[in-house]
Amino acid sequence: MATEATAAAGPGARLPSSPTQRDFYWLRSLLAGGVAGCCAKSTIAPLDRVKILLQAHNRHYKHLGVISTLCAVPKKEGFLGYYKGNGAMMIRIFPYGAIQFTAFGQYKKVIKSRLGISSHIHRLLAGSLAGITAVICTYPLDMVRARLAFQVKGDHTYRGIIHAFKTIYTKEGGMQGFYRGLMPTIVGMAPYAGFSFFTFGTLKSVGLAQAPTLLGRPCLDNPDVLVLKTHVNLLCGGIAGAIAQTIS
Repeated sequence: MATEATAAAGPGARLPSSPTQRDFYWLRSLLAGGVAGCCAKSTIAPLDRVKILLQAHNRHYKHLGVISTLCAVPKKEGFLGYYKGNGAMMIRIFPYGAIQFTAFGQYKKVIKSRLGISSHIHRLLAGSLAGITAVICTYPLDMVRARLAFQVKGDHTYRGIIHAFKTIYTKEGGMQGFYRGLMPTIVGMAPYAGFSFFTFGTLKSVGLAQAPTLLGRPCLDNPDVLVLKTHVNLLCGGIAGAIAQTIS
């Protein structure tokens, strides 16, 4: 969410008037959400791998803490050990980010028009629904990513993404095997996605209202509309993500 696209081309921006412009708008929305997700997840991939190793109590690292695990991974598995499962994450995060980004705008529009909710609460509801939608659509890839990230060099169950899919499908009950843990994920995703969009949108609205010159700049598509400056956008996105992660 900490991208210019979220503020300028995202659900808060005005929709273009002509059909061609609208098609380009939605295409750009899909690409913006996907690329933003890929960049964000690649940046935090080492910490994400450590989180999975410690969260699932991997026997090779269970006696270590966060910092010591960060130091131990490259010694035991090489630098690329930080990025185990990141390939599956990249395949997953592009459709996930695109679906969430686009669904948020659609849910927000429906909530405002059908339910008459136009306060900041509509961001919370729309964000939660968008996150749940994206999780359900991409959960099998998330499952495979977690399985690959949990593996340690010399102790492999899966040889790669395709082998993991085949193994889970044949040994864990077909398609049902890809949705283990879906319910707790959805329960956690609802507040996470909701508070992410809610906090980001609120920070953006308050910032542009209170300090438009300091924090804002004209939108590239419509100079009459103010959007957050890039570094402010990044800061607001980081704060929103931290708050949402802590809550969920």
